[in-house]
Amino acid sequence: MKKLMFAAAVAVLAVGCSSAPNKGTVSSSGEIEREWVEEGVTKNYVFARGIGAADQTLENKTQRMATSRNSAIVNAQYNMLSFVKGVNLEGGITVEKALETDSVLATKIDAVIKGAQVVRTEWTADDGCVVILRLAKKTLKDAGLKIAE
Repeated sequence: MKKLMFAAAVAVLAVGCSSAPNKGTVSSSGEIEREWVEEGVTKNYVFARGIGAADQTLENKTQRMATSRNSAIVNAQYNMLSFVKGVNLEGGITVEKALETDSVLATKIDAVIKGAQVVRTEWTADDGCVVILRLAKKTLKDAGLKIAE
């Protein structure tokens, strides 16, 4: 009976993992995929993707990779902020409207976005970079946003 339960659990896990859209954004040849699934929002997190290009005049590969990663992170932070500004708050207003009247909230949101966690980093063949940031919804709530569920 234990073997049957174990086999069933392994089968469920295998099917669940094979259908998850956890595909990378850079192909095995080092090119950015032409199509990918945007992570967006889950129950507990907000995700954003950023793409950064390397300065091809830099002779040092490490410098090219570092500058492209930094620019990808900044791009992802911008994309995340753009998304967060559109989130509806309790009371029917958007984050963007709340930020217009509350400079303290704007400062908190800026800090929260900059503190988002990089959960995936991929480099392209030309030393460009793609990153995915993750931000917990709880962190947004702790910053003072009363997000409408």
